[in-house]
Amino acid sequence: MPIKVQNHLPAKDILEKENIFVMDEQRAVSQNIRPLHIAILNLMPLKEDTELDLLRVLSNFPIQTEITLMKMESHVSTHTSSVHLNTFYVNFSSVKEEYFDGLIITGAPVEKMPFEEVGYWKELTEVMEWSKTHVFSTFHICWGAQAGLYYHYGIQKVPLEKKLSGIYSHRVLHRKKMLMRGMDDEFCVPQSRYTGLDEEAVKKNKELYVVADSEEAGSYLILACSSRQIFVTGHSEYDRYDLDKEYKRDLAKGINPEVPVNYYPDDNPENTPILSWRSSSNCTYSNWLNFVYQETPYRLEEMRPVSEDSYLRDDHRSERDSTVKSDD
Repeated sequence: MPIKVQNHLPAKDILEKENIFVMDEQRAVSQNIRPLHIAILNLMPLKEDTELDLLRVLSNFPIQTEITLMKMESHVSTHTSSVHLNTFYVNFSSVKEEYFDGLIITGAPVEKMPFEEVGYWKELTEVMEWSKTHVFSTFHICWGAQAGLYYHYGIQKVPLEKKLSGIYSHRVLHRKKMLMRGMDDEFCVPQSRYTGLDEEAVKKNKELYVVADSEEAGSYLILACSSRQIFVTGHSEYDRYDLDKEYKRDLAKGINPEVPVNYYPDDNPENTPILSWRSSSNCTYSNWLNFVYQETPYRLEEMRPVSEDSYLRDDHRSERDSTVKSDD
């Protein structure tokens, strides 16, 4: 899809070299259509890498999409230049009166901390509360998913015995749900985290609907409020080398991490990582944007609050048995 970004965003040149169509501001204003308005709340330390990852997976939808990059005003980033942040990012306070078709809340390397001890937690809860009235659908990633499930539904995170790192097989549980359209029965997803979810609490919550999971990694894709709240526990947006960078960064810190599973050929970090999740990732994000495009009102300010789209889920097991075996 034509992604509309600011003219001099560094990711623009890289995407164009990868033959991904990126539309600058001048060309965008000449088209007489309403683009999708997607905000990205980027909580990752290496913000430019995350921008590139997300713009790649958002690039496969045929409707013009305007991206707004957001940052936390209550947190000073030390891994991204202030020039980049001041040029391409906005604070939540400057857009909180606006409406968006979609919002992506990224992960963050703070998962070992209690939520309330995260420096920007209060501001993040303001964003999540605002999203219920000013955003049609919010896509939470990794720690962002844990934070969203905790804030909206009281679901606690739980520490894992060791870091979950690598490429894991996941399975479709509910094929008829919109984010699973066109997905294979099993698909790969990168995972990189020290904590998981209270799975029993997820299962018992009648407003949460697990549509994909993994025997090793647990619940992966959880829907709520008729898919207007989406919680994804992995990193399907990751590039080929993101886990490699994390692994070698941890080695340099003396953490002595385990080699990410199912990632390097022969488990040898000297080998080029295998990219095995790109097609399923593209499918997931395209399905989300298609849902947003079909369901969001033309006049964004006329969208109904998320609370009006709550529902009680069907029996988890019976629907899985009847849908996962069916063809698309």
